[in-house]
Amino acid sequence: MIPVVLLTGFLGSGKTTLLNHLLSSARGTKIGVIVNDFGQINVDAMAVAGQVDSMISLGNGCLCCVADTEDIDEMLGKLAGAKLDVIVIEASGLADPQAMVRKLLASKDDRVRYGGLVTVLDAVEFERTHAEHPELAKALAIADLLVFNKTDLADPVIESVRTYNSTAPIVPVAHGRIDPSLLFDRAPELPVARQLTFDDLHDHSEHAHAVYDTITFTTTEPMHPVLLMDFLDNRPAGLYRMKGFVYFGLPGHTDRFGVQTVGNYLRFHRSPWPRGTKPETQLVLIGKDIDSTSADWLEACQQTGPVALDDMLWVTRYLDGVDDISVDTLHEPPQERPEAEQDEA
Repeated sequence: MIPVVLLTGFLGSGKTTLLNHLLSSARGTKIGVIVNDFGQINVDAMAVAGQVDSMISLGNGCLCCVADTEDIDEMLGKLAGAKLDVIVIEASGLADPQAMVRKLLASKDDRVRYGGLVTVLDAVEFERTHAEHPELAKALAIADLLVFNKTDLADPVIESVRTYNSTAPIVPVAHGRIDPSLLFDRAPELPVARQLTFDDLHDHSEHAHAVYDTITFTTTEPMHPVLLMDFLDNRPAGLYRMKGFVYFGLPGHTDRFGVQTVGNYLRFHRSPWPRGTKPETQLVLIGKDIDSTSADWLEACQQTGPVALDDMLWVTRYLDGVDDISVDTLHEPPQERPEAEQDEA
């Protein structure tokens, strides 16, 4: 399934600059773009048209207001047919992100999946903008990843942002230069004949990764669903992204579970193990100021005793294709779960 990443931010925050950087840094990843500019001349679409694999432009209106779910499905369907790796929707600076997320979650196209809400903040204008537009606070609160742009011109007011959103990771950048690997996988530059290994899943680019820590965790022991969800609910503050596959090994749940996180966003999907491979958990963690203790915490999530089948409900509620997932359940505070017995931890 193709992830659909929603890129939002108030007018002038730097969304198009960030999108252009993602496109120029894609290195073989096929990116589709929906650009929603509020005005009769779609300036943002013209700014990105020369370097995108496939694009749909919606001008003179707001995507969250003028389009219903069928309209969005039609747009996504056109892009999904182009065999893309990721779709990025650049929303108008006046859009309602909450309404747009609801529409994406309601999509009936099984070729795409919601990939998280990324909000761009202007380090120079943040305080003034939010004082003049208090309605922005509600949208800020549901962001999965916050990108503080223009930090070359002003210090990011992180304490102020935390009054609106206390948990989403914050990435400070200048000129929109965020590492694309924090949002989606880039196609590795490899000889065609080479078989990909799991190490190829995390990118070793020469520039941005000097800033970020990458931790790889693998184990053939099945993971405990409750303990793993506790880790995901309390992941380190600097952990921007986690991706890979999880092996639970419970009756009825022997397939591998792919997992993707972007900031606070979390989604699982099921798929059979490739022929000739042994079941194991394989995870890559990308973040800033994260250390090997994250791997230690994941190791503590392995099963060491019986696990109740009902414990998988904490995982399956985040599965692709589950009908009762909504924007509210994606961003609600973690519910209290029964702790695993000490002899099972």
